[in-house]
Amino acid sequence: MPSFRWSAINSGGEVVHGLSDAADRASVVERLQRQGQIVLRAEPAGRRALADLLHIELVTRRGLDRAALAEVTNELATMLAAGQDLDRALRFVFENAQHAKVRAILGEVRDKVRGGSSLAAALAAEPRSFSRLYVGLVRAGEAGGTLPATLDRLAGLLERERSLKSSLRAALIYPAVLVIAAVGSIVLLLDYVLPQFAPIFEQAGAQLPASTRALIVLGQVVGAAMPWLLVLGLVAAVAVPRLLAVPALRLKLDRLLLRLPLVGRLLRETVAARLTRTLGTLLQNGVPLIPALAVVKDALGNLAASAAVEAASIEAKGGRGLARPLAEAELFPARTIHLLQLGEDAAQLAAMSLRAADIHDEQARLIVQRIVALLVPVITITMGLAVAGIVGSLLTAMLSLNDLAM
Repeated sequence: MPSFRWSAINSGGEVVHGLSDAADRASVVERLQRQGQIVLRAEPAGRRALADLLHIELVTRRGLDRAALAEVTNELATMLAAGQDLDRALRFVFENAQHAKVRAILGEVRDKVRGGSSLAAALAAEPRSFSRLYVGLVRAGEAGGTLPATLDRLAGLLERERSLKSSLRAALIYPAVLVIAAVGSIVLLLDYVLPQFAPIFEQAGAQLPASTRALIVLGQVVGAAMPWLLVLGLVAAVAVPRLLAVPALRLKLDRLLLRLPLVGRLLRETVAARLTRTLGTLLQNGVPLIPALAVVKDALGNLAASAAVEAASIEAKGGRGLARPLAEAELFPARTIHLLQLGEDAAQLAAMSLRAADIHDEQARLIVQRIVALLVPVITITMGLAVAGIVGSLLTAMLSLNDLAM
């Protein structure tokens, strides 16, 4: 009988690992589910050992992006809500997928379901496309017989996250374009336009004005340093991700970012929105608080916030609740703590968490609008002053030539 290595979240919210003998993978998953565990991974022991030996990923294909995942989830929820069985719903989504990558992943999921696997187990076999949160919610929906409603909530969760990220990126495009245009214009004037005046003054037997000479020297420095700056940028692009892969350094950076004056507030609102929406969605689908927090901490994208949630989870096991331990971390907005406390007091933690998520999403959008409203005039004025200084230096040089001719 083959052996399977597995990892799962137990009823205490801890990630546990093990090795089990079973006829197939579906039997392992079913056995763990009967024990009340949320299965994260279950795969043949031999294949895992080979992967560990080679230290490489056996599957290099990238997973579904947020937009494709939200579309697939929404279509699947619609088909199931219309009364279709799971096989027909998967076939419909598979046949209507626009991209080959989506069809390939859905085809594998459908084949596993047809082979007797649960939908959650089939999705868990594609970790690049379906996160622990996604798989956990689907498993809870299957166990409670509410899979269509669960998928509909998942689609809404994915769409809100995608909408928030899209709005943040769209709002920052204009300032980024302004910065690039400003830097490009200044470098062009310093490195190309100003040096054209040096030969003219040499032929006239005159000396450039001090301001023009200073700008020419600055342009030469910029031109000489540009290759080194490009090399430095490439080195940083390689080194920074490696440094951030070190947990201790990443933790310090994440904590520092959360405490910055304006950007830190935006990050706190964004992390709080992700925390409360993920927590509310899990609780709404029947996942207990402690296992839900184990999934939430991996969905935040900030190690400092994840550490705070993990510490709060330990306190919650002891009966202290969730809001007070989170408040002690001093990383989340006071609004988050207050609404979570209200939810705990009224036994409406899921509903209050989702309400808090909507508020934090809106606050994040308002902060981005304020940042953009502040950045655009600052960049425009700075660029205008720099260009005006360079043009003024050019005019001074040209007027000095006229004085020599007279």
